[in-house]
Amino acid sequence: MQMSDTREIAAPPDMVWRAILDPEVLRACIPGCESLSGSVAEGYQAVVKQKVGPVSATFTGVVQLSDIVEGRSLRISGEGKGGVAGFAKGGADMVLEPAGDGTRLTYSVDASVGGKIAQLGSRIIDGFARKLADEFFTRFQDAVEGPDEPPPADEAEEAPKKGWFKRLTGG
Repeated sequence: MQMSDTREIAAPPDMVWRAILDPEVLRACIPGCESLSGSVAEGYQAVVKQKVGPVSATFTGVVQLSDIVEGRSLRISGEGKGGVAGFAKGGADMVLEPAGDGTRLTYSVDASVGGKIAQLGSRIIDGFARKLADEFFTRFQDAVEGPDEPPPADEAEEAPKKGWFKRLTGG
């Protein structure tokens, strides 16, 4: 399965770059991620729980950042094994470009699965992979952008965590 898309992120490229290298941002953005440990240089160990159609599995595997061109582009790739459910692997090439007051993030995703999950058929798998990629990049955009104004005090506890990275870095 392959797909590509572009997102306009209302944050400067240097903030977007810092966010994509931040393990806490990655952990929060990877759908179903239960844990993520490691570093950019050495890679990350991840535990991700997912349900694809009738098949539920906990995948353990690795996430790597490679082909890094500082402040401009990189590749995020991952591979996980889900026991009898099978395996999943894929990656996303990302390019950041200044766009007005923000950043244009362009990505191209490729993914594949094997084992019991692969028996579900390409239509289910492709739809699931598209949903995961979209969810990752939506979460990433929300973490970086944040609201223009802080929520009112009575809504602060129930407000979504949108912009937590932006608030954390003072951007």
